[in-house]
Amino acid sequence: MRHLSLIKNSYVYAAIVAVLCISSSLSIHAGEISLHAVDDLSEFGTSEEKLGAITEGLMELVESKKLAGIETLIAKDGKIVYESTLGVKGVEDTRPLESDDLFRIYSMTKPIAATALMQLYEKGKFELDDPITKFIPEFENLTVWQEEGEPVPASSVFTMRQLLSHTAGFTYTFTPHPIDQMYREQGVLSATNLEEMITKLSNIPLRFQPGERWHYSVAVDVTGSVVERISGQTLDVYLQEHIFGPLGMVDTFFGVPADKFDRFLPNHFWNRETQMLMQTPPQSFESFKEENVTFFSGGGGLVSTAMDYMRFCEAMRQGGSLEGARILQPGTVALMIENHLPASLTVDAAGESPGVQRSAGLSVRGFGLGFGINLDADDPSVVTSYFWGGAAGTVFWIDPVNNMSVVSLIQLMGSPHDLRGALLKGIASAWDMPYEMPQVVDDPEEEEAQEGE
Repeated sequence: MRHLSLIKNSYVYAAIVAVLCISSSLSIHAGEISLHAVDDLSEFGTSEEKLGAITEGLMELVESKKLAGIETLIAKDGKIVYESTLGVKGVEDTRPLESDDLFRIYSMTKPIAATALMQLYEKGKFELDDPITKFIPEFENLTVWQEEGEPVPASSVFTMRQLLSHTAGFTYTFTPHPIDQMYREQGVLSATNLEEMITKLSNIPLRFQPGERWHYSVAVDVTGSVVERISGQTLDVYLQEHIFGPLGMVDTFFGVPADKFDRFLPNHFWNRETQMLMQTPPQSFESFKEENVTFFSGGGGLVSTAMDYMRFCEAMRQGGSLEGARILQPGTVALMIENHLPASLTVDAAGESPGVQRSAGLSVRGFGLGFGINLDADDPSVVTSYFWGGAAGTVFWIDPVNNMSVVSLIQLMGSPHDLRGALLKGIASAWDMPYEMPQVVDDPEEEEAQEGE
């Protein structure tokens, strides 16, 4: 049944509107989403009362003034069994949050960009062990930073597999490290376009030797450049033609169109001194206007809705196809969610770190081609879930064992709040099952480059 409730709380900005849409199915028409009630939630192993535990956990984050609003979807067995739209648009915009509001998804862009490149893999355009110089000859003579002395030549040219698994040797802009500092000084992530970014990167040493370690990096922005060079299309056009269009993702783009801009949410940050939620400056809007976007960041540039991203998740969970639209073959999806990190590889704990480890009662974590993956601790050949997150606190995961996909979106940079944990606790309660996943830190991402702050 469809359940609507108004939840009143002490949040000083406005009354909180909480909409809980339960037991709904995806429309059979790509691009036309409608929610159809079902009569028996027991078919999906839960009940309306049990699903209320999820809302309760999420509402605690809103009522305690930790978040302005949260949009959450859970699909099971190909149907949307839970949707909640909680809170308001922003601390300075106290209108109720709407289910079709637009969120910056930042690094949740990465699995989509990886999917685009793997479509070209399916077409025989490259092999995973091909050198990157096959497509980006500018990387022929890369050097590698040394703690002492001058940079040395790279021991090898990194491969497409290493590019897709964050083991190519690149870095990001997060730390005081000299190479991170060079990225910032040379504006790697504020380039006009991907071609300019490649030129900048070709003149900066790698932080690590290729294949030496897993390190979160601009590799997926390079992935976007490879997609452009192989396909002959800009990344925005390619994604629209080969992923968004076929899957009916009508609200996913790099630049927000003028006629949809009123649905684009403000971003926030957590003031650690005052322990209060604050809204980011106006430029966090301006930089995402369609006419202002020319750098199509495969690593963190997309704006989307919860339903659009759920359509992508469900396509992946179903082996690359949704409602008759196929974007990948099942074997390619399986390849993407294999662990491509050797057990001996060093892993730097940054962002959604995929540290390969065994912990009592928890999964072994690894990294595939575009996704972090959780593997069964007793049988590492079994993928229990694959996932990622975004800098503004957004999270998703896909659980092929329980036929479940979860998408939850907020707008809070570097969120200190455990949204994923609240969801996991509620889901475990709703389905009467252990539903453990190693805790990961939501992606810090390139805040300055993306927000223009």
